[in-house]
Amino acid sequence: MIGKLDLYRIFNVVSRNKSFSKAAQELYMTQSAISQSISKLENELDIQLFYRTSKGVELTNEGNLLYEHVDSAIGMIDVAEGKLLEFKQLKIGELRIGVGDTISRYFLLPYLEKFHFRYPGIKLTILNGTSTEICTFIKSGRADLGICNLPIQDEHIQAIPCKEIQDIFVCGEKYKRMTKNPISFEYLMKMPLIFLEKKSNSRIFVENFLKRRGFQVSPVFELGSYDLLIEFAKINLGISCVIKEFSKGYIERGELYEVLLENELPKRSIGICYLKNVSLSRAAKRFIESI
Repeated sequence: MIGKLDLYRIFNVVSRNKSFSKAAQELYMTQSAISQSISKLENELDIQLFYRTSKGVELTNEGNLLYEHVDSAIGMIDVAEGKLLEFKQLKIGELRIGVGDTISRYFLLPYLEKFHFRYPGIKLTILNGTSTEICTFIKSGRADLGICNLPIQDEHIQAIPCKEIQDIFVCGEKYKRMTKNPISFEYLMKMPLIFLEKKSNSRIFVENFLKRRGFQVSPVFELGSYDLLIEFAKINLGISCVIKEFSKGYIERGELYEVLLENELPKRSIGICYLKNVSLSRAAKRFIESI
């Protein structure tokens, strides 16, 4: 069938023009080559497709039947090739990104805006989840890539750091006195602490760091939303563990106060994650380049 495709294309052009010479001009071939191609197709199908006349050629009944189907099939192939070209040029397509609420709101939004402006034909699908859930989305094929809190401990996932972040503790007006001088971890552990829920990568990172130094975290509140960490601290329900870069506005406006530590928590990163040993789509590659 593949070997006959060129013959069918020639047959289609001859049928439309009802002339070998006009078909030769359209296809930039010699009239002899057109004639030989039609003869070869007739021999392979074992049927006469054209009547030769003084004015050109006319389709036989069998030729008319074949033309109806070939013309439709080649039209569909042309449409498919056009769609493929649009995919290559990023005029159409889909990009599925796994990301959590916090990173989406405080980091990803401007990059989504820029990408959508540049490639409006690419449908952006956002899958919400924790870093662990996002890795599951990627491995199951539901997401092309994810933006996660690093580190990611998964041998199937490739992670590329794209932004360094710092975990800090913040409080409201009630605990403002604590912010005058740096405090020790021992003192911090005696305070009413507010953390994200245990499955959060941010919580795991900070908790593991403190455990290695002999401190057991026992929060008074464990929340499922980063914004709630901010709001609980603002109304003086405790000391919240937040990300400095995402809380800067609240601190600058005096809505929150940073609790300085004698020893800072180590910095970590947000990263782009995708499946190892699997080729990324053009859209995914272009999005990664834009960050």
